Amino acid sequence: MEPNPCWHCGSPAAESLFCRFCNSLQRPTPDYYEFFGFEHQLSLDVEELDRRFYSLSRRLHPDLFFRAMPREQQFSLEATAILNDAYRTLRDPVARAEYLLKELGEDAAQKRRQDAPPELLEEVFELNELLEESRGTENRDREGCPSVDTPACPDSRLQEAHAKFLGLRAEADREMESLFGQYDRTADRALLPGIRSLLSRRRYIHNLIEQLEKELAP
Repeated sequence: MEPNPCWHCGSPAAESLFCRFCNSLQRPTPDYYEFFGFEHQLSLDVEELDRRFYSLSRRLHPDLFFRAMPREQQFSLEATAILNDAYRTLRDPVARAEYLLKELGEDAAQKRRQDAPPELLEEVFELNELLEESRGTENRDREGCPSVDTPACPDSRLQEAHAKFLGLRAEADREMESLFGQYDRTADRALLPGIRSLLSRRRYIHNLIEQLEKELAP
């Protein structure tokens, strides 16, 4: 698709945020990858993303356009909003994958399962029982409860469960990294449903970890 001409000088080569002929700020693209100038891939160089983010932050700040034409002022506001949203999304591998899958027609955010993945049913069942037991002792006198290092204490078993789910999340992260690499090398869309399923499982595990950390908080 041919780039839109520059709104200010009419140059047909205004394919970036700033026209290379008159340097006028153009209407920002809503595509997060295009905005930062990256290929549409699941893996991304985070250090390079950081570098581009800080560079664009300095160039797009609305204060720099307070004397500019109204169109450029509006483009600056739009670009700053996209910049921040895109940076948060692309910097997080899970959010980045969900964004790209949605762009590719595999909407992970809409299709991810809310039920426990079948392979985690036993662990989730045991965790729910443990949480119920722990919550049932919250308002009791716990002077007789053994040390948290003693397996009989609910807090100790919650810590063990926390460590276990941290391990499962790390395992999912390693699998996710491998699948991302496979897709980026091959662009094989047959991999996308598996990636979507893995993202759902990883998010479910992450939510369990957050639940445990809230329960273990002093």
